[in-house]
Amino acid sequence: MSEHANQPQGTPERRNFLKTVALGSLSFILPSSLMPLFGNSLSPIRFGLITDLHKDIIHDAEDRLATFLEHMEQENPHALIQMGDFAIPSEKNMDFIGKYSKSHPLAMHVLGNHDMDEGFSKATVVNAYGMPAPYYSLSVQGVNVIVLDGNEEGSPTYTSGYPSYIGKQQQAWLKDQLESSHEPILLVSHQPLAGIYTLDNAQEIRALLQPFASKIIAAINGHAHVDQMIYEEGIHYLHLNSASYYWVGQKHSHLSLSPDIHDHFPSLSLTCPYRDPLFALLSIDPQQRTLTLTGRQTEWMGPSPAQLGYSILTKEEQERYLQPKISSRSV
Repeated sequence: MSEHANQPQGTPERRNFLKTVALGSLSFILPSSLMPLFGNSLSPIRFGLITDLHKDIIHDAEDRLATFLEHMEQENPHALIQMGDFAIPSEKNMDFIGKYSKSHPLAMHVLGNHDMDEGFSKATVVNAYGMPAPYYSLSVQGVNVIVLDGNEEGSPTYTSGYPSYIGKQQQAWLKDQLESSHEPILLVSHQPLAGIYTLDNAQEIRALLQPFASKIIAAINGHAHVDQMIYEEGIHYLHLNSASYYWVGQKHSHLSLSPDIHDHFPSLSLTCPYRDPLFALLSIDPQQRTLTLTGRQTEWMGPSPAQLGYSILTKEEQERYLQPKISSRSV
């Protein structure tokens, strides 16, 4: 069992993690077409990002959230964004949800598919999270943050499982946002728009975005629990890794921690947990014309997916994308 697994909040172990865990950074030059949209604002705009914490699966969610919030208190970003699969709005989770929502004047939420588990409606989750709507936009220090809802029904290719689709009404709203925005745009969704495990109509959404590539800083997502970036037709699509684990399913069920912990968190045996929480700081610097993502790196608790014989992704995809980190890349 990890020595970090059940540490109370504010322990020396967590403070030590904040200081010593390896950092990774991704940095690239913003296109010149974006510069006029920033106006006279030349100060960096910073976002604290976390996704797929999965309060109802991981055994130490309270500690993982506390670590993220402690670190963000030190970094003092302009906004926080949790990008879905955070916690179902059950009575036992409301204090947990409130800790995040009250931690920053701009603590933003994105709807994940698992946030509506156990029969909770979308409206109930939106209300519990304090979201203005399932999809919405918000200006943050001169950046238009557009939050999408990829959990809509109506996909013509749907067969089973969770809905993974953006319908026509939301598409029309998105197009209007893209056309009318006089600020540079940061797109945020739970489900990916490009790469691994995309929306059913991801290609359709990318085609909608492409004419507005000159306005888009990047599109970021969670959901896939991988560390991946794709550049397509002028837009960077960035997968943020899960804060907690990679899902391997019943076929690869195993014990990573003590039997007692697994008894209390039965779904944990279907995952490969990360020893420490993963999260990131996104900095947009108009003066330097750079976007920089600073992430974190940790280790598996127990065997890795590759060691278990996990094979849904190819061996190459696993080596490149399925690692307990937000990696260091140069673009």
